[in-house]
Amino acid sequence: MQYETNSKLIKKGDIFVAIKGCHYDGHNFINEAINNGAIKIIGEENFKGNVKYKKVKSSKKYLTKILGKQNSMLTKKMKIIGITGTKGKTTTSMIIYQLLKSLNVPVAYIGTLGLLYKDEHIILENTTPDIITLNKIFKTLNSENIDNVVMEVSSHALCEKRTKGIAFDNSVFTNFSQDHLDYHKTMKNYLNAKLKIIRKTINNIVVNSDDISFASIKKKTKRYISVGKNADFKLIDYKLFQTHSIVTFEYHYDTYTVSIPLVGKHNIYNYLEAIATLIDMGYEMSNLINASNSLKPIPGRNELISLPKGYVIIDYAHSPASVKETLLTYNELKKGRIITIIGCGGNRDKTKRPIMGKIAVENSDYVIFTSDNPRDEDPNMILKDITKDLTQKNYEIISDRKKAIKKGVKLLKKNDYLLILGKGHEDYQIINNVKYHLSDKEEVLKYLS
Repeated sequence: MQYETNSKLIKKGDIFVAIKGCHYDGHNFINEAINNGAIKIIGEENFKGNVKYKKVKSSKKYLTKILGKQNSMLTKKMKIIGITGTKGKTTTSMIIYQLLKSLNVPVAYIGTLGLLYKDEHIILENTTPDIITLNKIFKTLNSENIDNVVMEVSSHALCEKRTKGIAFDNSVFTNFSQDHLDYHKTMKNYLNAKLKIIRKTINNIVVNSDDISFASIKKKTKRYISVGKNADFKLIDYKLFQTHSIVTFEYHYDTYTVSIPLVGKHNIYNYLEAIATLIDMGYEMSNLINASNSLKPIPGRNELISLPKGYVIIDYAHSPASVKETLLTYNELKKGRIITIIGCGGNRDKTKRPIMGKIAVENSDYVIFTSDNPRDEDPNMILKDITKDLTQKNYEIISDRKKAIKKGVKLLKKNDYLLILGKGHEDYQIINNVKYHLSDKEEVLKYLS
């Protein structure tokens, strides 16, 4: 028996929950749910039919309560690590996931890259799935005897109680900077949303002591482990190379040096946060350092493609801070020019658009502004927002992303970096709310020969 809010997903014996949403009212699909095999309906309006019907004040709250209890039972014997923060959730989660796999620990990952466990890779709609999808995932993981889970926890998920019933054994707060103000309205609301993870954490939360969020976290809890320049896990030194970084850090008066296939200072913090989490969970440092040698690059995160006349970096950076960090990293590494292709998503935080535009032109030799999931906004209006405050002339606008990539590759000369930012691993473009196949990586690979 499964609860569903989408009548089309109903199978014989399921329970349909009619929820009034922004675009659709589930009560209009009750008959379809019954025809598809629903044996019970939960709703907010009066209904007479030949199946059981339960009228409730709020269908959404009812569903959250019921599935929260189920998810609590399903995850009772699991060790779950929750990762939140503006940037680095995917990288930190995937480092933990890879390290545990290297140590032969049965583990699953839930996040931006999908659901990963054993040899399975299932695409998910959201960074943190809705509570119904999580319920299905935890049922599957139980049946597969997987009792370790690392999952990305978005601010949206914490606000909407998607993780109701789930207790995190350990958690990570990677960092905090501007994003998602279309949803949260203010930075204070956004920070408070992320801080909700503290109440859901049983043991310690790993934090970046060099980040602006640290002071707020310290006010909320004393159960934290710090990572940073003067922290429990102390960053001593690092060296950046084109394909990797060498990190030296200190913990309990012992010093460790390790090479990781991640580029950029921000990724070094992600690595240390992952190590700190696993140490707190009881894993041995020597085993983690050895396992670090088998880490693989994260898809769409500083992903390097070598072309005959230069280098291309595919990266998911789509907030002001992440764009700046990525550009600063490759400015440090460059021997030629930095050419950047970047856009901003439609129906999202409009205030960050001119900020990102300015960051791009100030930290690049040349910029091509293009579309990045315009959704149902006019792509040209988004591009106008991005460029409205620019005084530099080192940019052009090419709305068509494929044409922008083609132009970027054409501009490459020996030792130049072409940074294609915003979409990373994504293989689609959303235009007028319709998904079309488009992969930045695939477009670049056309020009490999």
